[in-house]
Parts: sequence; structure tokens; C-alpha cells
Amino acid sequence: MKLLALVALFGAGLLLAGTVATVGSADTTTETLPTTSTVVETTTVEQTTTAPATTVVTTSTLTPTTTAQTTTSAESKSNGTPTWVWIVIAVLAAAAIGLLIALLTRRGGGMSENERQHRLQGAIESWTAQGWALLSETADSAVLHRGGEQMTVSVDSAGRINTRPLPTQPPPPDWPTSR
Repeated sequence: MKLLALVALFGAGLLLAGTVATVGSADTTTETLPTTSTVVETTTVEQTTTAPATTVVTTSTLTPTTTAQTTTSAESKSNGTPTWVWIVIAVLAAAAIGLLIALLTRRGGGMSENERQHRLQGAIESWTAQGWALLSETADSAVLHRGGEQMTVSVDSAGRINTRPLPTQPPPPDWPTSR
């Protein structure tokens, strides 16, 4: 029976873990990394003068560097069933598993008569060891007294021992008294 309860508890844990894993929304992150581009521009200027024939050639190279901006965006999209529906399903599943465990671990018709009488005898022996004397006994209860006090000791169908004081009455003179 304990194994069955353990298996049911394990199943509830798996169900809860699966539910938690699927609840929520899918997150998509887009990131644009920096891009560097280089443009090489060459300009040639040629000048000719008439004096002594000299030609001057000037060449310059420009290399401007441009960097694109980094863009990061996070998008959240919710697909499928809303979160509150999964929570309700998880609570209902846990309640069903708890009810199943309660029904399977429940005792049947209670204790047998022999077991109840055995427990009653143990309780009577415990009280008599403390100075109480037995006045009367039935299959599931007994009346004990000490001095002017009286009490009833009983065993219910589940095996629980109950004690209840009775109204104080002096015992008849022929009943034994305890010291």
C-alpha cells in the first residue's frame, strides 16, 4: 500500500514538472552584432607645369571605417493554452491523486474484536499499575475506580483508547479500594 502511495506521489511530481516546463511563453531573442566595413578610396591628382617639365602626381588613400549599431530585441509570444488553465489542471490533478491515496490507504471495517479486547486489557493494566481498581468490564469498555473517582476506559472501532471521568460516587463498602 505504501508503494502504491509512493508511485502515486511520483506520478504527481512528474505531472507537476511537465506542467511547469510547458507553462509560460516562448522567448525569442534577436541580436545584431557589430559590423565593420572598410571602403578604400584612392584619388590621383596629376599636375603639369610649363616651366621645366615637371609632373607631380599626388595619391591619397582614405579608409573610412563605419560600424553599424548593435540591436538587441526580445520578443515574447504566447502560444496555446493560457497559464491559468495549466494551474487549474495541476491543482485538480493533485486533488485527484490525494483523494486516490486517501481512499486506498483507508482501513476497511476497523479492528477485530480480539484486537480491541487486547488493547483494552493493555489500558486496564496500565491504569491498575497507577493505583486504579477494575469495577466492571465489557467487550470494549471498562469502569475503573480509585478512592472516590471513577472513569470509563473504552476502545473504539479504529482501535483508539478513550478515557472519560464519571461523576464522583463513593464505592460500595464491599468494593476493594486502592492505595
